[in-house]
Amino acid sequence: MEDYFSSADEYCYHDYYDDDDDDRDASYGLQEIETEVPLPCTKGPSCEVITKESLLAAQREDLRRIMDLLSLKEHLARTLLIHYRWDVDKVIVVLVEKGKDKLYAEAGVTVSEHDNLSSELPSMVMCIICIEEVSATEVTTMDCGHCFCNNCWTEHFIVKINEGQSRRIRCMEFNCYAICDEAKIRSLVSARDPNLSEKFDRFLLESYIEDNKRVKWCPSVPHCGNAIRIKDDEFCEVECACGLQFCFNCLSEAHSPCSCLMWELWSKKCQDESETVNWITVHTKPCPNCNKLVHKDGGCNLVCCVCGQAFCWLCGGPTGKEHTWTSISGHSCGQYKEDQGKKTERAKMDLLRYIHYHNLFKAHTDSFKREAELKETIQEKISHLEERQSSKDFSWVTNGLDRLFRSRRVLSYSYPFAYYMFGDDSVKLEMTKEEKEIKQNLFEEQQQQLHANVEKLSLFMGEPFDRYPEDEVEELRMKIINLSVITDRLCRKLYECIENDLLDSIQLVRHRIAPYMSRGLEKASELSICWETEA
Repeated sequence: MEDYFSSADEYCYHDYYDDDDDDRDASYGLQEIETEVPLPCTKGPSCEVITKESLLAAQREDLRRIMDLLSLKEHLARTLLIHYRWDVDKVIVVLVEKGKDKLYAEAGVTVSEHDNLSSELPSMVMCIICIEEVSATEVTTMDCGHCFCNNCWTEHFIVKINEGQSRRIRCMEFNCYAICDEAKIRSLVSARDPNLSEKFDRFLLESYIEDNKRVKWCPSVPHCGNAIRIKDDEFCEVECACGLQFCFNCLSEAHSPCSCLMWELWSKKCQDESETVNWITVHTKPCPNCNKLVHKDGGCNLVCCVCGQAFCWLCGGPTGKEHTWTSISGHSCGQYKEDQGKKTERAKMDLLRYIHYHNLFKAHTDSFKREAELKETIQEKISHLEERQSSKDFSWVTNGLDRLFRSRRVLSYSYPFAYYMFGDDSVKLEMTKEEKEIKQNLFEEQQQQLHANVEKLSLFMGEPFDRYPEDEVEELRMKIINLSVITDRLCRKLYECIENDLLDSIQLVRHRIAPYMSRGLEKASELSICWETEA
């Protein structure tokens, strides 16, 4: 298979870079190809959609694993999992490394039951919270052995639930870190306020998403009601059942090969008028008296603020108001301050760099939006071709369109990455200036090759091939398949360059990107229920 695609790529590159050789046999090496680059088979879906209906089942799936592993009741297993953020593997690691007693103690789990103590209590019991004697039937004992009157327990639970702390409500006893039994909480609260009891149950249910690092709500607006659960690395990009594609780590739109931090900085830079601030930095100076910004609209370097303070435009120092041909009253500015000059020049260069990369980014995102409109047109062309050639398979058209979308998206987000990677102070590189220049040239060369192929693929996809004769359709088919192979390989190489050559040289470990996926972002599959959910 590798030899086969090597020959295919060799033909692809010749076909692209040698436009004069139109007589080349277009079917060379690719006669049997109807699909794109083959991928290794996966063992199963790495992400799943959790709907409102399947949320309880998803939660109980993890609860059952801990209940079976440690022979615990459901409320104790939930307490344990909430403490460890619903990470079953983490629970197992702590169990192996520290033992069961330490595992329970850190989570506030008390296994020994004390329910029978209520029958051993005297007929009247003193509650040390309200300092009143109540009947033994009006007190409740928790697993930790501490008992108080039902009224004090209920007030304690209501306050915690209203404060949003219902997931881990501790015992009222001083220095007791045991977590109260959720069944007893539910029983006492529902007797006072059934609606609050429902709120408590909802908090427990939603904790599976709110506290679970492997499960997050889909960030769609308006919210689709789905959550996504992943199995492996949280630095990934997924597609919800509602169609939204997003980064699982930061919940922003899918932005690789930009890291989450780079995309956050870029989005803020594009939205908060930061370049207006940059212009102000270049063209104004603060008054040394009131710090208001002053813009010089004349040729004289003696300027005066509205507060009455005169100062020198060259260095920003305060002066008197008298001005002669040779001097400014109370001030001498004969020395050039290199730092100030460099600061002004750097601000201008940063503005030009931003404009350059922003224009390229916007151009490709605009092209992506316009190319997305091709879907309906492409389908109409396929319908026309099927009427003429009913026995032919035209999946190569839709495959080429999908490849165009994916490669255009990768190309778009490579420009914000380049902006921060090769010139912004927020990214610290552990390499010399010469090494940085070499790697920048390598990156930009690969970026330019990808750009050239994406544009050519876009050109081919826009052709009116439904009106072509059969031989020209076959020729276009081979060109689109070839370019799909090339763009896939160039996208993968661009990712490898970023991951292996560039991100490894960054001092901050926060710069990680989602891996490249040849077939596009994985669509989260519906959660499969392996056992019947109990009421």
